[in-house]
Amino acid sequence: MQRTLLDAEHLMFRDAFRTFLAREVAPHYEAWEREGIVPRELWRKAGRSGFLGTDVPEQLGGAGLADYRYNAVIAEELARGRFMGVGMSVHNDIVIPYFLRYASPEQRQRWLPGLASGDLIGAIAMTEPGAGSDLAGIRTSALRDGDAYLLSGQKTFISNGILNDLLIVVARTDPARAHRGISLLVVERDMPGYRRGRNLEKIGLHAQDTAELFFDDVRVPAANVLGEEGAGFGYLMQQLPQERLTIAVSAIAAAEAALEWTIDYCKGRSAFGRPIADFQNTRFRLAEIKTELTIGRVFVDQCILAHNRGELSADEAAMAKWWASELQVRVVDQCLQLHGGYGYMREYPIARLYLDTRVQTIYGGTTEIMKEIIGRALLEH
Repeated sequence: MQRTLLDAEHLMFRDAFRTFLAREVAPHYEAWEREGIVPRELWRKAGRSGFLGTDVPEQLGGAGLADYRYNAVIAEELARGRFMGVGMSVHNDIVIPYFLRYASPEQRQRWLPGLASGDLIGAIAMTEPGAGSDLAGIRTSALRDGDAYLLSGQKTFISNGILNDLLIVVARTDPARAHRGISLLVVERDMPGYRRGRNLEKIGLHAQDTAELFFDDVRVPAANVLGEEGAGFGYLMQQLPQERLTIAVSAIAAAEAALEWTIDYCKGRSAFGRPIADFQNTRFRLAEIKTELTIGRVFVDQCILAHNRGELSADEAAMAKWWASELQVRVVDQCLQLHGGYGYMREYPIARLYLDTRVQTIYGGTTEIMKEIIGRALLEH
């Protein structure tokens, strides 16, 4: 089935990004996996090459391409190349949209050019040790003190946690108002009282710097509040569908890559005197995987088009995230099984993808939360 999602301009962009990854990422990625972090210079190179902030207006340093398909290309190619530890999609698909939609004109002028150039690296801090998918349960507080807020609390599992220069912090500015007491504050790298903790040791995505963050009465100017005070929870609900769609996009692309590697392996690996691709069990397993991936690809591509039209609902994004991430887990597990003992060796790409895959059903909202969103939407109609 021919894919029709991408136009000629998107295909040219994809070719350019593939060349960038082959030149700037592939030769160094294993070293970054060992070091647990990607060098800042990679971000600047990506910015100079036009791969950051594609939807940022040209007058603010971006490409002015208000088309999510460009973001999808980046997410897909990072997944296909096994470079999911590079946090560009966090920066492009999650952080920058908050600035585009909610920042004041002054904030846009102050921050978007750096985010597009790669001189500023973005992150968002939602999760806390005692509040993961339950955003209403956050305890980090930001209390007004004159022309600033005093920010106190702790966040954890924060992607781009070590490298970030601009951090959108989800904080409670009015403890008495539940959801309406949550605001978004932008913390800058060198603000006194802002401390980075450990670069956390994960089972996968080792090149992704994922950190604990601490805020000890950080004085955040009122000018650094994104949007309106108390509107943060609503902003999160508006932006989470794109984050979940990006996870779905990367999930399908990674699973498709796993299938390609496995087909090649099955053709070249012999058992009992013949290629394992000749066994009916192998062919049936590959046929099942290909069919499920084709169905998943069609649905996710339709979600991308709906999102471009501004029509993707929260429950549809949850469906995409749940189905695609769980499909990725199943596919990669089955592909590793078909590799036999070699699939357990880290020198084979399927082994690293197996480790990188497991978090897909957790971050961005767990599978259980996605089902809850879908179920509530059904009962509201």
